[in-house]
Amino acid sequence: MAAADLAQIPDVDIDPEGVFKYVLIRVHPASPSGTSAGECKEIVRGYKWAEYHADIYDKVSSELQKKGYGCECLGGGRISHQSQDRKIHVYGYSMGYGRAQHSVSTEKIKAKYPDYEVTWADDGY
Repeated sequence: MAAADLAQIPDVDIDPEGVFKYVLIRVHPASPSGTSAGECKEIVRGYKWAEYHADIYDKVSSELQKKGYGCECLGGGRISHQSQDRKIHVYGYSMGYGRAQHSVSTEKIKAKYPDYEVTWADDGY
């Protein structure tokens, strides 16, 4: 599994509207044979259907494991996505996984939504 395969995984997949939980996940090839430790990437996943941060992580990690990747959850928080105003705000934390590094999540979201105002804060739940 090469770094090119990791590029096939979208950096960001979040719901198009509303306030919802999100997790920051590190993805890497599952088989360590012949792969360098540097071959990994962080992805942002956030969905309204999730009651808990673990619901998102469990679903995403099981899908990625079927494709030959390993995952670890780096933390979570919430996203407020206001598509009409073209604004996304990242904040809060996960009781189970702790606070995600919102600055990392925000940079990935900015890359996917370049015409949005994307902000973050460590406060709130």
